[in-house]
Amino acid sequence: MLKLDALTKDFATRAVDQVSLEFAPGQVHALLGANGAGKSTLCKMIAGLILPSQGSMLLEGNKYSPNSKRQAQRAGVQIVQQELNVLATLTLAENLFLSNLPNRWGILSRRTMHRRACEILSDFGLGDLDPHATASNLGVGQQQLLEIAANTWQPTQVLILDEPTAALSTRESQRLFEKIHFWKHQGVAILYISHRLAEVQALADRISILRDGKLQGTWSRGELHECDIVAKMTNPSKSIAPKSSTLPESPAKSSRQALRVEQLWLSPKVQNVSFSLRAGEILGVAGLVGSGRTELLRAIFGADRASGGSLQVADKPACKPFRNPNEAVRAGLVMISEDRKADGLLLTESIAANIQLPMLDRSGLGRFALAQGGRARRLAETYCRDLAIRCDSTDQSVGTLSGGNQQKVVLAKWLERDGTVFLMDEPTRGIDVAARELVYEVIRNLAKAGKGILVVSSDLEELIGLCDSIGVMSNGRWTASFSGPNYEPQAILEAMFAGYSAP
Repeated sequence: MLKLDALTKDFATRAVDQVSLEFAPGQVHALLGANGAGKSTLCKMIAGLILPSQGSMLLEGNKYSPNSKRQAQRAGVQIVQQELNVLATLTLAENLFLSNLPNRWGILSRRTMHRRACEILSDFGLGDLDPHATASNLGVGQQQLLEIAANTWQPTQVLILDEPTAALSTRESQRLFEKIHFWKHQGVAILYISHRLAEVQALADRISILRDGKLQGTWSRGELHECDIVAKMTNPSKSIAPKSSTLPESPAKSSRQALRVEQLWLSPKVQNVSFSLRAGEILGVAGLVGSGRTELLRAIFGADRASGGSLQVADKPACKPFRNPNEAVRAGLVMISEDRKADGLLLTESIAANIQLPMLDRSGLGRFALAQGGRARRLAETYCRDLAIRCDSTDQSVGTLSGGNQQKVVLAKWLERDGTVFLMDEPTRGIDVAARELVYEVIRNLAKAGKGILVVSSDLEELIGLCDSIGVMSNGRWTASFSGPNYEPQAILEAMFAGYSAP
């Protein structure tokens, strides 16, 4: 038995708020909630990946407070996260035993490793695979099963599965369900996160729902219908004041097209997506984790090569999807990535160097402007002042700034580019309230200037408060569209879940 008592986690805001739960041996306990409800944060605390701010845990009646994943594993708690952690350059056998290599008298026993790997792979329906093959040869579904196998071949008391079937085929999912039933009979407590509600209804003995970090309740199998579950994920008492439209007042301007996407494909994450974005419009893209929202923006921007479809920017002729980001930028597109540290910034370079990067090919700053400063520094100082970037000087390394100020630098470097269409993936993730309000102001000002803005956000309330219209991505498809300002949050949330059924 795993017992949580008032477990709480604070970041910039409270992510998990006084959650008390019990997970019983031999039961599948589903944990449900909309994006940002606190599910993954709660699971990471249980698995030792992050430390609670408050509260306590008991495992089999004993105090349980892991400060690392390894410590949790030693106590019998395993987690399989949605993000794959398979090491592509290692063999299948090495991935299986990475945390506990079989040895004899301190010497690695490859014969034992090969034999056990064959047994484990066969148990997961992967018996036709060579344990000595590298994991890079596997498909995504096979990698997911490999990771689950690597985390379950040792004795386990508590198993956390975060969206385990998101990348699995029907056959692979059925094999996993068979294993889940086996683990139940072995007395394992299984904590199961999934947005496939039909799947949850079929598997779970109990269902708990989180909303805004708080536990809404726990129900036994059959007590809730799918529509009841969705309703409990939304907060009917939380009103969001309608905003005034950011569309230009002139009908001629508001009817101008900024971007037209036709039958765009990036299989399997983007499937036959079509939509229009008007000049001056803020169009939000809602969807669950893994629904294809980020992949859609990357396909439009040429960061990932689309396999089909067409794009039309402003009044230019329709063309095939861009082959790379350089083509997209030249056509007037700008993208602010979800991962500002990996894709948006050079962390070891100065603020001035980062801001000027997109302009080097056309601004007259010159190929060697990174080393020279001068005009680049004056430009950076202007943006630091206008966007209230807190820094000692524009020579300060971006890596030393707070998350909110880093995001402002990302905005600054693309504002000077003066694009036609701005693609923004989670533009306010991980930043404080003051920085968030400034980002909203920048987005609205861009729209007032006639730019087309496409915004992906996991915060539905943010989209409702910011956007003129909202489209929904579900299981790789654009499944619904809603016009503001008077949105119905529950209708949008229902559309987000509608494209998913049990495999």
